[in-house]
Amino acid sequence: MENNNDQSITNFAAIKTTIANNEEQRLKELLAGQVMQELEKSYLIDLAKLGNNHAILKILEDIPVENQEQK
Repeated sequence: MENNNDQSITNFAAIKTTIANNEEQRLKELLAGQVMQELEKSYLIDLAKLGNNHAILKILEDIPVENQEQK
């Protein structure tokens, strides 16, 4: 059984693969209800810029950022 950290790493890897493959619908599914840290979001946006897919960039830009003050 995976712990939450393993699931998070696995999910992040799946998101990166989905971006590289320009799979818009799958990306929406993986990101449903997700909140990310600013650094993670920035990295994914930079990755998406390499593929120059504006729809994927829009999906990523719309991801809410985790509020660091709550921690």
